[in-house]
Amino acid sequence: MAGADLGALETELLGEIASAADLAGIEQVRVAALGKKGRVSELMATLGKMAPDERKSFGAAINQVKTKVSDALDARKALLDKAATAAKLAAERADVTLPVRPGPMGEGRIHPVSQVFDEIAEIFADMGFRIAEGPDIETDDLNFTRLNIPPEHPARQMHDTFYLKTPGTSLTGEKAPFVLRTHTSPVQIRTMMNQKPPIRIIAPGRVYRMDSDATHTPMFHQIEGLVIDETTHFGHMKWCLEEFCKAFFEVDQVKMRFRASHFPFTEPSAEVDVGAEAIGKPGQWLEILGCGMVHPKVIANCGLDPEKYQGWAFGMGLDRITMLKYGIPDLRDMFNADLRWLRHYGFSAFDVPTLAGGMST
Repeated sequence: MAGADLGALETELLGEIASAADLAGIEQVRVAALGKKGRVSELMATLGKMAPDERKSFGAAINQVKTKVSDALDARKALLDKAATAAKLAAERADVTLPVRPGPMGEGRIHPVSQVFDEIAEIFADMGFRIAEGPDIETDDLNFTRLNIPPEHPARQMHDTFYLKTPGTSLTGEKAPFVLRTHTSPVQIRTMMNQKPPIRIIAPGRVYRMDSDATHTPMFHQIEGLVIDETTHFGHMKWCLEEFCKAFFEVDQVKMRFRASHFPFTEPSAEVDVGAEAIGKPGQWLEILGCGMVHPKVIANCGLDPEKYQGWAFGMGLDRITMLKYGIPDLRDMFNADLRWLRHYGFSAFDVPTLAGGMST
C-alpha cells in the first residue's frame, strides 16, 4: 500500500472515530481498525512478504498510523465515557428533600412497652442514672432474703412465686432455691454487693408472678431505681420522681401525693399517685409506683455500712404506666402478638424519644 493510501486510511479511521456517538460505537471502530482482523492489523500481517528495505519503511509508516488511531480512540473514549457518566448521574438524580419512602423500617412498629422503656431510660439518663441488668432466674436469697423479706412473707409462697425444681447456689456458696425473679430488686442487690457507693441506677426487665387478669399477667415488665450515697434523703427522691413525671407525661406541672405504705425493703415507704390531669382526666388520682428509703438491713445485707450509707429506691410496672399514658385498656393485649393492635398502638422506628424532641412525637 502506497503512502497516499495509508494517509487516506488514517483520515478515514480518524473520521470514523470522531463521528462515534457512544461507547458502543467507539468500540466498533476500534475492533474494525485494530482488532485481530482490523484494517491496520491486516496491513501489519503483510510485512512478512515484503523485502527487508520495503518492510522497514512501510512498517514504520503503519506504526505511525496505528499510534495516531490508538491515541484518537483513547481520547474519544474518555470524552464519551465522561458524557455517559454525566448522563447517568442526571438520569439517576435523587431529590434529598423528598420524604423517606415507606419501607420495612416505615411499616414496622415499636411495641409501646419498648417505647416507654426508651422514654424512661432517656429521662433518667439525663439525671445521671445508668442502666443495670441481671438474670431472670435468681436465687431465693437474692430475690427475697437480702431484701429483708422474711420466710413467712406471702410473696415467698408457692401461690405467688414460680419456684424451679433444681436448686441453685447462692453468692455465698450455699444451696438455695431458684426462682423466676418476682421483681428487678435483685439487680439492686447485685449492684450494691459489687459496686461501692455512690450508686445511681435504674434496673429494667421482665419479672414473673402467678397473676392473670385484665391488669395482671404471669410475665410483665418492671423498672426500679436505686440511689445510695452518704447524704441523699427523701426530699431528693421526691424531686427526682416529680421531674420524671413531668418529663414522662410531657407537662409543665404535675400534682403528686405520697401515701404512707409498707415494703420490707424500704423504711419509710410510700405509694405515689399523680393527678390524672397529666393524661387529660382531671379530678382523679393514678397510682404509678412505690418508693421509700432503703432499709438499713438491706444495706447491711449487701456488705455496706448502714451507719455511713443511706439511699432510696422506687419501682413501677412498665406495662401499667404504658397503659396509663397511651390509653391501653387491657394489659393482656400487649402480649397477644396481634398485628392490628401493634399497628394501632405501636410507634415508628423513627420516633426515637428525646428530651429535646419530645417523648412521644
